[in-house]
Amino acid sequence: MLRVSAIAEQVGVPTSSLCCEGFLGQAKTTSVGLGYPNLALATVPGHVDVQTSDELRTNVLGTTVEHVIRNLTGEIASVQAVADPDPQDIVFEGSFEEVNRLFLENGWSDGLPIVPPTKEKIAEFLSFTDLPPDHAIGKLLPDNRMATVWNVAVNGVMAGCRPEYMPILVALAEAMADPQYGVEHSGNTPGAETLIVLNGPLIKQLGFNYEQGALRDGFQPNTSIGRFWRLYLRNVAGFLLHQNDKGTFGNTWRVVMAENEDSLARMKWPTVAADMGAPAGESAVTISRFTGGNVIVSVFGDSAEKLLPYLGNALATHSGWEVIFTVGMATGTYRPLLVLSPLIAETIAKTMTKQDVQNWLFENARMPAHLFEKYLWGWTNLVPGKRTLNDWVRLGKIPKVFAGNDPNRLVPVVTKPEHIMIAVSGDPLRSNCYLFVHNGMLGFPTTKGVKLPKGWRMKLSEAQG
Repeated sequence: MLRVSAIAEQVGVPTSSLCCEGFLGQAKTTSVGLGYPNLALATVPGHVDVQTSDELRTNVLGTTVEHVIRNLTGEIASVQAVADPDPQDIVFEGSFEEVNRLFLENGWSDGLPIVPPTKEKIAEFLSFTDLPPDHAIGKLLPDNRMATVWNVAVNGVMAGCRPEYMPILVALAEAMADPQYGVEHSGNTPGAETLIVLNGPLIKQLGFNYEQGALRDGFQPNTSIGRFWRLYLRNVAGFLLHQNDKGTFGNTWRVVMAENEDSLARMKWPTVAADMGAPAGESAVTISRFTGGNVIVSVFGDSAEKLLPYLGNALATHSGWEVIFTVGMATGTYRPLLVLSPLIAETIAKTMTKQDVQNWLFENARMPAHLFEKYLWGWTNLVPGKRTLNDWVRLGKIPKVFAGNDPNRLVPVVTKPEHIMIAVSGDPLRSNCYLFVHNGMLGFPTTKGVKLPKGWRMKLSEAQG
């Protein structure tokens, strides 16, 4: 709504954007990012989802209409946007404790101690890319601030990264700036959090953990690069709690998940990055936003036929309201991620390819049609009026596999087998797996190759020496 209002204001048409009370702070800060800090807002008291028709009518007539009239006919209070300092300005000099206090008070840190980004430390990071410091990567919503190689290095220093991680950090900024990913949705209310999946030679060259304890902090590259992502969202894109970040509960940042490519090679299965189109054997990052995850405990069996029912049940039962991204508000954009331990993956791979597994899950990880329809139209306000899966099939919005007259028929949770993402990581000798449920188009999977600087091997050897 605010983006439309900004476009209208740009051509001289006055606007008044309706905004639920709980989103006023987000609306005001988003307006600044759009370049129109004085966009007029009309408050809708409370939240419309839990109001009766009478309560909503009373609130709109008693408050919202008055605000709309005032906004369209009266003077709007002027708001002065605060300009960022120049990227290379030295904004403060002091002790470690003083620097950290300054950053915390200005909202530049996540509450944990940061490494002060001195020009000397930033220069070390810049030496690991052939791109110039002022190279523009892309604008990031909601603040419309430019992602540059310089501010990537600054936030990398702050997050506790090592200089040799810089090529990965740049690739992550490129992925964040890609419109396909949709960074502007990073502050949506379900509080989803991005998972970074790393593939390629850099996993071993930089010492990423891809075995026991994967997804847990404790290894510097996995941990610090995961923290970089959240700091970059905060400091460059502009997602701050109580402002543009409206996660009702939220998650903390996730550590990077590196795939076990030794296991994948033995199975002759492609990596996540290869599934996304990246050249085999090259390093790449894949980002996707997930609302949460669940462990699949003690998967038991000595064959694919015995193991797959565990995984199919988990996929069907843990995919709840996320199915709206399958055929509801965004057709075919649900991309759950199934993380298999190497032990389970290699047992399955004795008789099945990864594509075979995706096809099996598509056919067997299903839920009753009546439950699917409740998630879409019975328990949400996404689509007005009574709808059925048959309606959507007739309109050509979803595949025919969802059609049928029996309300108890089983329908898939995704629209295509390949939409079930599969990764291999974790303890090589344990039978647990993990499932991430996906946030649909609000964080669509995006892959970027990692570009290494000239003389990478020598630079890396010197840095690690």
